[in-house]
Amino acid sequence: MKTEWDYTELADAYLKRPDYAQVAIDKMLETAGVEQGDAVCDVGAGAAHLTIKLAEYGLKVCAVEPNDAMRANGIKRTAQFQNVSWHEGVGEHTGMEDNAFGLVTFGSSFNVCDRQLALRESARILKPNGWFACMWNHRDLEDPLQQEIETVLKKNIKDYSYGTRREDQTIVIEESGLFGEVIHLEGTVVHEIPAKDFIEGWKSHGTVYRQSPEKFNLINEEIKKLVESVGTEKVKVPYTTRIWMAQYCR
Repeated sequence: MKTEWDYTELADAYLKRPDYAQVAIDKMLETAGVEQGDAVCDVGAGAAHLTIKLAEYGLKVCAVEPNDAMRANGIKRTAQFQNVSWHEGVGEHTGMEDNAFGLVTFGSSFNVCDRQLALRESARILKPNGWFACMWNHRDLEDPLQQEIETVLKKNIKDYSYGTRREDQTIVIEESGLFGEVIHLEGTVVHEIPAKDFIEGWKSHGTVYRQSPEKFNLINEEIKKLVESVGTEKVKVPYTTRIWMAQYCR
């Protein structure tokens, strides 16, 4: 199944992406009121970063991912879980049954969908009073290393934009007219990452690639030199996991 953006060449680099803050995931699951054995749908599941968190909680996870290479990586990473199944689909057309899930999640994928269509599709597959949630890991841009990386990005990409991934999603969710009050949750985490993995992870940044495919390799090389100049085998990277969630009103 094709999407507007092809993540095939970025799929392996996604394996180096950091996990979401556990405290934020715990708050989300508590708010949604889902329990072990409940069915949830993880849309745009990619390399299973969020899928694994949901599976570890004991939920029955239907992971939906359109890209073959990303889905293959996700299948490998979740092979030990009997409560995870993988499906081809997109946020606007998941292929899932009506009224099937207590929670539908979008981990770093809602921004690459037609968000209003994805909200309607989420409502279709949610049970009455089920919950929608979208989330991203945001690097702390006050961190000195991240500030230097931002300089690299803005030097190479005129009018560099984060796209919709750093926007407050409240208005978009409210505009659908399908959900109740939007709840915003956050959790912070500092990942100590092997420098080589952090460098490799930048090769998965579709937001950067889409804005400057011709300079993507150059940007990654400059980030590589910058991180290597720190002179440590591991780097500490602070993140904030930001979640927007709302209950389907039916």
